[in-house]
Amino acid sequence: MEIEGLKGKTAELARELQKEKLPRHVAVIMDGNGRWAKKRGLPRVKGHEKGAKTLRKVVELSAKLGIQYLTAFAFSKENWERPREEIEFLMDLLRRYLKNEIPTLIKNDIKLEVAGDLEELPEDLQEKIKDAIRKTSAGKRLDFILAINYGGRAEILRAAKGMAQEGIFSQESFRKHLYLPHVPDPDLLIRTSGEIRISNFLLWQIAYTELYFTPVLWPDFNEREYIKALLDYQRRERRFGRV
Repeated sequence: MEIEGLKGKTAELARELQKEKLPRHVAVIMDGNGRWAKKRGLPRVKGHEKGAKTLRKVVELSAKLGIQYLTAFAFSKENWERPREEIEFLMDLLRRYLKNEIPTLIKNDIKLEVAGDLEELPEDLQEKIKDAIRKTSAGKRLDFILAINYGGRAEILRAAKGMAQEGIFSQESFRKHLYLPHVPDPDLLIRTSGEIRISNFLLWQIAYTELYFTPVLWPDFNEREYIKALLDYQRRERRFGRV
């Protein structure tokens, strides 16, 4: 595929991509911001700032490639256990990210959605999220989903309660009570930083998702690394439990 804006070896690598074999939905666990900063003798917050810039590149490339859904794990329920200063910085980073990215998302026809328990977030951040969702609602090129205050077990419990209240016990009823029931399951899940675990992310949805683990820290996960992950996905044969 010829992708606008890519140069050199990254552009060469992109030419190996086959449009018809691209995943419809990519999910990403963005891990390694703190280690990236530590390796450089910087505060952890600098790693988060660089990670936000990396996310922007991945979102833009996903839209250019024609991927329909991209879900990024931005803040987990377990992240509340981090130092207070870091949590406050992450909340402020989310505020700034939403403010700065809305014009770019609108310009690129990208729709923002959010998965997670938003009621536990600061009220002003809740309003900023709702405003961003409203302003980008017409986007048709890519559904960009931020998982904020998200936990897979919490989502499963939420869906099970909804199913029980409905009184219909089926996978279809269960799915109706997920955070974003209309979003298809991920075809590919990428985790950076060398950790080989799921960390309570999309536990119900990734039953047949292809998993890709890379030692690259998230702030260094550039367009070339993303394309390498997509090429690896295209070489796999998906059977969904069938022979």
